[in-house]
Amino acid sequence: MYNVYFLLVNCCISGYNLSRFQNKKERCRTIFYTGCEVRMKAYLTLCASFAWDAPVHQGKAEGIMETKDFVKEVESHLRGKLIPFWTGLKDEQYGGFYGYMGYDLRVDPDYEKGCILNSRILWFFSNAYLLLGEESLRESAEHAYRFLRDYCLDRELGGVYWSVTHDGKPNDTTKHTYNQALAIYALSSYYDATKDPEALRIAFDLQNVIEEKCTDEYGYLEAFDRSLRPVSNEKLSENGVMAEKTMNTLLHVFEAYTELYRVSHQSFTAERLEFMLDLFAEKVYNPAKGRQEVFFDRTWNSLIDLYSYGHDIETSWLLDRGLEVLDNPLYSGQFAPITAEIAANIYQRAYRDHSVLNEAENGADDTKRVWWIQTESIVGFLNAWAKTKEDQYLDAAESIWGYICAYFVDPREGSEWFENVNADHSPMELPIVQPWKCPYHNGRMCMEVIRRLKSEDEQ
Repeated sequence: MYNVYFLLVNCCISGYNLSRFQNKKERCRTIFYTGCEVRMKAYLTLCASFAWDAPVHQGKAEGIMETKDFVKEVESHLRGKLIPFWTGLKDEQYGGFYGYMGYDLRVDPDYEKGCILNSRILWFFSNAYLLLGEESLRESAEHAYRFLRDYCLDRELGGVYWSVTHDGKPNDTTKHTYNQALAIYALSSYYDATKDPEALRIAFDLQNVIEEKCTDEYGYLEAFDRSLRPVSNEKLSENGVMAEKTMNTLLHVFEAYTELYRVSHQSFTAERLEFMLDLFAEKVYNPAKGRQEVFFDRTWNSLIDLYSYGHDIETSWLLDRGLEVLDNPLYSGQFAPITAEIAANIYQRAYRDHSVLNEAENGADDTKRVWWIQTESIVGFLNAWAKTKEDQYLDAAESIWGYICAYFVDPREGSEWFENVNADHSPMELPIVQPWKCPYHNGRMCMEVIRRLKSEDEQ
């Protein structure tokens, strides 16, 4: 239905009728493939209709998109779609942001408010303000910060809850290391945006919780009850295993400490970043397979043959970002070939049909497309392109952006992105907003594209 709808829209926009397209492959490629919200979908539809070969792993057609056009589209999407949507979810009565919007676009004002969701919204508006400088963005960041400070923090026992009720009462009082890390990440950016010393103090308080309560001699543990006693890790375990340590949590602690170190230059945080880099190199990264392992027991023995394509491409650029901030030549030299190999393997193994697959368990691919994986793939491929100047990575990033616009961006008024789409490009009827569905991945992708490609154009 969506293919037909968008095709008809583009026919009307461009003044063409379908019968005129069949023998005009290159003209169609220029007209449709260069656009976004509707044009990419029409081009791919025509490829299917007339048995044209869509350009997969062969670069884009000449003149498809200049980097300045890529930046322009992405910035327009950030300003015109993402920022208005998330601003519209402010809860002016109880604070924070509404925690759920169904596939039917109905907001549930009484739904719990996930503290991860609030932290990621705080990060989003803080960084949008840093990039765009609009006062309304700072006000939205302050709105999210007040809710984190006043309701998500356990002022009696320390740490951040997993969730609170719609009116700010403790709901799920699990204290997860992942959740503490996301709050540190957001608070560090908020401090950068506002220079509010209270935010930095809270970030360091949460770092102390992680280091004093959530760590053993082997690394970072995962889940704890309200009193910070270890509990089973259902929240970050999947695929039929119960993990005592995960690559995912380690990555997001690293991400959080990178941002904390960037704004504070505290030596202890640098030491812990180096500790985590050692864990990635010695325990998480599998050099024989050129990928990371995902789920582990307490001493870092892998529990399952799982290749998480999204986490690997995300890791490739987040580690490089941390290495840039840390500025330690020894670690930078050690990890340059590792992050390059991770990105190259995702390109070769998981990049198909202008998009990146979900994961492979025991060698079998899960072919659904997940919203956050596409965004992290754009940033990861742009990062690989900046390092190698191999145009295949830039082409892939732009092609995935087209795929996102065609199949993930929900054209319905008052919506944002679909969460997942099937291999046939049809959207799964999943919530538009839920505790894990937030503006952190797609918003960050937009900001990374703008910063990275504008910087390239200026050089």
